[in-house]
Amino acid sequence: MRVRALVAGLLAVVLLTGCAQSVDPIERLGKKAAQRVRPHDSAYRRWGLAAPLARAPRPPARFTARTEGPGLPPVVDHVRTRDRVVFLTYDDGAERDPRFVDMVRELRLPVSMFLTDSVVGPGYGHFARLRAVGASVQNHTLDHASLRGLPYAGQRAEICGQQDKLKRRFGLRPRLLRPPYGSYDTTTLRAAADCGVAAIVLGRRVSPRRLHAGDILLGSDGPNPTRTTTRLLRRMQTQGLAPARLEDYL
Repeated sequence: MRVRALVAGLLAVVLLTGCAQSVDPIERLGKKAAQRVRPHDSAYRRWGLAAPLARAPRPPARFTARTEGPGLPPVVDHVRTRDRVVFLTYDDGAERDPRFVDMVRELRLPVSMFLTDSVVGPGYGHFARLRAVGASVQNHTLDHASLRGLPYAGQRAEICGQQDKLKRRFGLRPRLLRPPYGSYDTTTLRAAADCGVAAIVLGRRVSPRRLHAGDILLGSDGPNPTRTTTRLLRRMQTQGLAPARLEDYL
């Protein structure tokens, strides 16, 4: 009898333990751990947005743009697309705002950073963190010189030199070039092509006018790109636009 009672007791303990393990796994994590498990889209509130960002559709298989001649890269400040998307691009100065890395990571922003070696200087570590959370790194020349009118050798040195430097820093050669001040000529296009650049990207300053699908927007290069990007994201939302990765369309 005693043996039977002992077996019955053990069986009851096993059954009760099994029931306890059937509770929701989040509950088993404990209160603290559960608080850390949040849906990604909840991040929008922390960045001053009233709703989650719309997600860009699957990009087209290929992009074509008019070029200035055979073998030369196209020059674009707008992507011809029917997708309701715009493109966020930044030059150099975003390294002054450490919160920008958190914003890009939490909102999964597809941003393109155009870097000048002499301007960024010791800030390359910051851009490595941005690249680690999904930002792309592109070419803005070595010394931020106005390229238009410079001889071929000088333009090639500015463009190829930064291509090589970014390859050493990040392991990939950029496909896109933004000439400083938007200044370029046919020699720029020849030098860029010889340096492996696929497209010259100019972009458009954000203004009170209505945004249009395909706009390549010049984000703030001032001390607080996080604040200005929040304002820009709100405008995009009111106009039914989503941020998309520029490199997927060029």
